[in-house]
Amino acid sequence: MPIALRILVPILILTLAAAIYYFLNETKPIQAQPQIQERTWRVEVEPASPARLAPELELYGRVETPDLLRAAASAAARVLRVAVRDGDVVHQGQLLLQLDERDFLSRIGQAKADIAGLQARIASERNRHQTDQLALVQEQRLLQIARDAVARQERLKTQKVGAEQALDEAEQAEALQALAVSSREMSIADHPSRLQELEAQLAGARARLAELDLEYERATIRAPYDGIISSVQVTAGDQVSKGSILLSMYALDHLQVRARIPAPYQAELIASLDSGVPLQASARIGSESIALRLERVAGEADPSGIDGLFQVLGEPHSLRLGQVLTLRLERPPREGSVAVPFRAVYGGNRLYKLEKGRMVGVQIESLGGRIESDGRERLLVQSPELGAGDLIITTPMPNAMDGLRVEFTDPAPAANTGARTSTSLKPISE
Repeated sequence: MPIALRILVPILILTLAAAIYYFLNETKPIQAQPQIQERTWRVEVEPASPARLAPELELYGRVETPDLLRAAASAAARVLRVAVRDGDVVHQGQLLLQLDERDFLSRIGQAKADIAGLQARIASERNRHQTDQLALVQEQRLLQIARDAVARQERLKTQKVGAEQALDEAEQAEALQALAVSSREMSIADHPSRLQELEAQLAGARARLAELDLEYERATIRAPYDGIISSVQVTAGDQVSKGSILLSMYALDHLQVRARIPAPYQAELIASLDSGVPLQASARIGSESIALRLERVAGEADPSGIDGLFQVLGEPHSLRLGQVLTLRLERPPREGSVAVPFRAVYGGNRLYKLEKGRMVGVQIESLGGRIESDGRERLLVQSPELGAGDLIITTPMPNAMDGLRVEFTDPAPAANTGARTSTSLKPISE
């Protein structure tokens, strides 16, 4: 093969290969540039409805009474009869307990005997006084006779016809009679004091008898009002001492509830009470709701708070002393409050609303929880950025942020419609 042909053939092959590559490269299909698509998240919303609403405060209280009756033994005695048991409902005048009357009648008899004895001594003292007055007249006459005898003996002695001994005897008789008159006069003078002492003793005896009669009257214990027996501490046959507690009872209409109010709410509630604004509360016992009203606060507080005293409204037949209750206290109402589900709030001070398909963050003030009429608990919030009809996003989103593209599941959410209890969070591609 000629040398020129051997050189030309490889060149032709290379040229042909380059031409084929160029042709294939120019005629290959052009692939479209991939585009990044923004995702849309499906959420649930509900419209904001600002209103004058009262946030509620959950408290824990205990049923108590300022008028717990503790019936005590009026004297040392033996219990004869116990007519009630713990928890019995009693009516005014009903027999509760009776002490043995024999322990009282003997003391009453002794007191009456003491009175009779003192009355006899007083009568004797008055008779004695009358006798002393009559005897004093006679003794004064005898004293005068004795003095006359002394004077006569002195005249005889002067005339030297009387004996010295006769004069001495006359003077001695005069002195004795003067002493008798003085003693009688003293007895008469002491009569008012003796009579007053006896009359004082008689008054004391009569007071003692009245005390014993009262003890005897209280030996039979009856219910002073309608109420419930809270405890019975004795049984028939027990020997009790004076002042021993026998049983206790209380009236249902005197029950109240004492609950601890946390310190941050103390000033707010006291201000409402001072302004005369009634603060209502409620407690549930099973299926029954008990209406309460904050009547006053305790006189002492500590750093943790202060005790609130709640009056029981309506019929308290289901309450018992010492019962623990969970209360919901209505705080003073706030204008422009919006009720939202708890899950709609992030960090306690932020939620999101829907504007033009995007999430917009709103700074809020949390006012407190509230139980709605349908039984759901919702959070009351307040913000100048929330207006009537604003769509609040109620779906909890871990990636919540301003500007996130979302759309709501319901095409037309109705006012006051709460969020569903379960929500599926799904991205939607355009």
